Amino acid sequence: MANNTTHTIEYRTLSKILLVLLFLTFVTIGVTSFHLGPFTVTVALLIAGLKSFLVLSNFMHLKYESLLLRILVAMVFVLFVVIVLITFIDYAYR
Repeated sequence: MANNTTHTIEYRTLSKILLVLLFLTFVTIGVTSFHLGPFTVTVALLIAGLKSFLVLSNFMHLKYESLLLRILVAMVFVLFVVIVLITFIDYAYR
């Protein structure tokens, strides 16, 4: 935490986020039942990215951290997207 400050998040807020995460989990499961072709994996990865953002920002208190740490975490996500894109490009040209 930045500057050793403390913060609390209400249980109501955490409960809402938990319900959203559970809903997104069921949406991810539901996406697999539809035939979207190559976009099935893409949609599943986008939902997983949204879920990881919710967990990082709220349960891991990233939104209370310094700007530098938030930028570093964002760079990890950008690296992940680049690696996934390279993988898709490699798969497309086989």
